[in-house]
Amino acid sequence: MSTLDQLPVPLLLWYRENARDLPWRRDPTPYRVWISEIMLQQTRVAAVLEYYRRFLEEAPGPAELAALPEDRLMKLWQGLGYYSRARNLQKAARQIMEEYGGVFPNTYESIRSLAGVGDYTAGAIASLAFGLPRAAVDGNVLRVVARVTGDDGDISTPAMKRKVTEALEEVIPIEAPGTFNQSLMELGALVCLPNGAPLCDRCPVAEFCRARKEGRTGELPVKAAKKGRRVEERTVWLLFHEDQVALRRRPSRGLLAGLWEYPNGLSGEDSLAAWGLTPSSVTPAGIGVHIFSHIEWRMRAMLGELPSEDLPEGWVWADRRELRDTYAVPSAFACFAGKVEERLRRDRP
Repeated sequence: MSTLDQLPVPLLLWYRENARDLPWRRDPTPYRVWISEIMLQQTRVAAVLEYYRRFLEEAPGPAELAALPEDRLMKLWQGLGYYSRARNLQKAARQIMEEYGGVFPNTYESIRSLAGVGDYTAGAIASLAFGLPRAAVDGNVLRVVARVTGDDGDISTPAMKRKVTEALEEVIPIEAPGTFNQSLMELGALVCLPNGAPLCDRCPVAEFCRARKEGRTGELPVKAAKKGRRVEERTVWLLFHEDQVALRRRPSRGLLAGLWEYPNGLSGEDSLAAWGLTPSSVTPAGIGVHIFSHIEWRMRAMLGELPSEDLPEGWVWADRRELRDTYAVPSAFACFAGKVEERLRRDRP
């Protein structure tokens, strides 16, 4: 990967002129960098901005995050998905309080020891917040390096990630490691785009990019195909009594652990009988699809009215305010939010 020696100067000059103005870049404290990096995993920058602002208002530091009630933590995270990230944030905040006296650890190894922090996140925090010469290798960086060097190694493998990390740490500028890492990420996000569509005419390193020279930008990076997802056909029950909708909490382990949901079950199962419920005026309420990393839910919603407030154990009634402020309902059910809102507003001023 000798061509990487040529990266720093043109990349840093380009970044100086083209970097996006993002809140965690304006004030790169370890805590703020950490929160932003965890939020940005599997999520677009534009979608994170408002979540980041709200989260820091309620949890401006490790002490406040460690003390947040779980339901409130989940509500703040609602819509970002991958809820285990939020739980690991809180576990790590408690580690910081208990093991480091509330002060964010300042070595790569100690940062890496925090719950939910992998090699990439540890490298990002170490370089951006503490100025340590550690690489931060995410999908954007892997794509840039694979194209610049013409490497056809599978970027989904640990071996390729180690190779890229080691190569970058050979060339990372000691005086600006955080800026260098951010410039690589920014190049991947804005110019060296995925799916064979890089904007080579805007690229500061196009002159020595092997993929461009060899006409292989559509072939690189190489990434093994993902396994097919399991498809589940599910029936979602939107059950109402007066101005409230029924919710139940999901199990404490597994998919969407501990979150609140509209009751549902595999299509073909007699869920209502199992729950001991007999709603009246049952009507179709729409269909929806939600794709997780390994499962695809194909959902059909049914709306029904329950004659009494009696619910199975562990279920709750939620009104409009509680849906908005208290209960974290995952985005898997967002396709039915309009129908729920419409019903809760019915006959109300």
